[in-house]
Amino acid sequence: MKKYLLLLLFFVLLVACGADGLIPPIQDSSELVTLTPLPTNTPHPTEIPTSDDANGFGLAFYRAWELGDYLGMYSLLSPSSQALVDNLSFVARYEEAMKTATVTNISTQALGTLQDGNTAQMQVRVTWQTAAVGTIIREYTVPLAFEDGRWGIVWNEGLILPEMAGGNTLVMQQRIPARANIYDVNGKALAYQGNILTLGVIPGQIEDEPAMLAALSPMLNQTPEEIKEIYAPALPDWYWPIGDVTEATMQQYGPSIQPFIGKGLAEPKPRLARLFSDSNAAPHLIGYTGYIPAEQLAEYQAQGFAGDELVGLAGLERWGEDYLNGERGGTLTVIGPNGQYVGTVQEQEPKQARSVYSTLDLDFQTAVEQALNEAITSLGYVQAGAAVVLDVNTGKILAMASYPSYDPRIFDPFAQDSAVALGAAFNDPNRPLLNRPAQGVYPAGSTFKIVTFTAAVNSGLYTPDTYYTSTGIWTRLGDQFAKVDWREGGHGTITLKQAIVVSCNSCFYDAAFEMDAVDPNFFPDTAKQFGLGQSTGAVGLVEASGNIPSPAWKLEVKGEGWVRGDAVNMGIGQGDVQVTPLQMANIMAAIANGGTLYRPTLVDRIGAGAGAPEEPFPPQINGEIPLSPENLAIMQESLWKVANDPNGTATHRFIGLPIQVAGKTGTAEAPPGNSHAWFVGYAPADRPEIAIAVILEHGGEGSEVSAPLFRRIVELYYGITPVAPFPWQ
Repeated sequence: MKKYLLLLLFFVLLVACGADGLIPPIQDSSELVTLTPLPTNTPHPTEIPTSDDANGFGLAFYRAWELGDYLGMYSLLSPSSQALVDNLSFVARYEEAMKTATVTNISTQALGTLQDGNTAQMQVRVTWQTAAVGTIIREYTVPLAFEDGRWGIVWNEGLILPEMAGGNTLVMQQRIPARANIYDVNGKALAYQGNILTLGVIPGQIEDEPAMLAALSPMLNQTPEEIKEIYAPALPDWYWPIGDVTEATMQQYGPSIQPFIGKGLAEPKPRLARLFSDSNAAPHLIGYTGYIPAEQLAEYQAQGFAGDELVGLAGLERWGEDYLNGERGGTLTVIGPNGQYVGTVQEQEPKQARSVYSTLDLDFQTAVEQALNEAITSLGYVQAGAAVVLDVNTGKILAMASYPSYDPRIFDPFAQDSAVALGAAFNDPNRPLLNRPAQGVYPAGSTFKIVTFTAAVNSGLYTPDTYYTSTGIWTRLGDQFAKVDWREGGHGTITLKQAIVVSCNSCFYDAAFEMDAVDPNFFPDTAKQFGLGQSTGAVGLVEASGNIPSPAWKLEVKGEGWVRGDAVNMGIGQGDVQVTPLQMANIMAAIANGGTLYRPTLVDRIGAGAGAPEEPFPPQINGEIPLSPENLAIMQESLWKVANDPNGTATHRFIGLPIQVAGKTGTAEAPPGNSHAWFVGYAPADRPEIAIAVILEHGGEGSEVSAPLFRRIVELYYGITPVAPFPWQ
């Protein structure tokens, strides 16, 4: 019988041959189907449980589809179907259909099977969940046949989607909502969608070059000579872009350039772009958009992205991507083999994107950035620094400045010379792209004495009134490891709480030495209770964790055992201690508010849209600092004395300030350069509202350079005028 069937098949094939004796290829909607054997390196399909009846094979086929195992599906086709389509073409058709329809999930439901001898029909309901057009539900009548000793699916394109029968293909027309804006807390735009107009010249058509350049100069904020240099490489008939301007700038200067359009100046070309505030404030916080990274392409495509869109890659642009991009809509249609429209499968309206409102105040943020810039540039020898301001009762980030900064437009892939500017920023040794308040890590210096004080009193070895006699030199590790105090001759006999005020190093060396002798882990564990050595979990930010050394850390990272000197160095925030300004500001906020460590947040609320109401971000608590109410009050008093008591290390910097502040100076050794200068604190001291951390890299003494900047920020926040000039100005 089999021999007879083979002879019959051979005869049919001969009849189908043309005059030239060749078998014509079988065509589908877009591919040439061949009868080549399966490649030997074909991946093995996932094993799907089957049974000897038709229903079992049908269930296995659709289970494989749910798993995305197209090779497994192919293995369950009838031999006659496999002879008509090879496995690679089969897989490609399913993958292409799923990608085009933006399918995110497939689910199936068997409705029943009718078997009649060697044939059967199975009823199945298939549900596609898609990113662009919602849910697509279809019911299929699936033929099966018993061939060569097994059941198999008799396949055609209609089993992908009924509308695809006969070689039809799917086409998606996506409908993308406009990207939403990023605002400050008051609704002032920090980043928004708008039009950029590109100006360009055709050198050979220029009639009055001096007049044209004079008109363009204020518009582009460049000299006529600089503009001329831009298009100098162009041939006479070339179009050469010379710069981008906003619509507002065009409205202001448009009449002055109008006479030159068509006479050397080309018609301005508009394009959609991400625009920023006039001051270009907070670029490290806003972040930027860019093309989807290759390693994330599959993830975005699964959400319905085509792959060539601009998406948020850093800062709030990245954190808020799901809000800012909205939900895509689209129209899924079917076209025939000749490209003609057949019908619409499904369509869905896009959902409006939702704006992100930050906790920043644009005016205050700009003022803090300008103050940091002024302090650093006027000092001359300082190259970098950071400042951060928190609301002590909520953890909201009110301002965060990093110097040096950058122009956020360098990430616009269509902007003129953006690649050059971006390359320069990446290669700048001062790292302008680094968000120093959250990602810069530094030794804490004497600001860490707050932690050492806490550990000492919690250890039971000390009270705030425990006395220590400071002689200016400390030798308990041996004369060869002698450590000197910052004050020659020492501070005399003082209490532990007084040591905070005068910032006595040797007192805290001694406390760390004694604690380590009892339990080497107690001191590091206390530091971690302050949230150090770990991310604060700040909302809307990428941040560094810093480091708190411990016996286990040193053994794991350095392969060395812990020694008493490690704890001693940590006593004044040196050694392997690394903290961020954000962490230190958060600690000061907790001391100010009564002990609560809030989770810092850059997000105030999500705007209403797509049927959803405005969504506030309530304060979130990370924990409590390990100070009893009594010792917390003592700490608050000591920090007040730092800025107000005659013996305080920074009192002279706050004379005349109408608002009393509390804080701590820090001078953190950072060889081979100068020490980092810290000042951290809060204001007002009696009714705290804001906490501030300031650091000037390699700035020297914290009381000399960072405390005046701290004062300036307090003046800016409370509108105190005139602001005090920096002492070095």
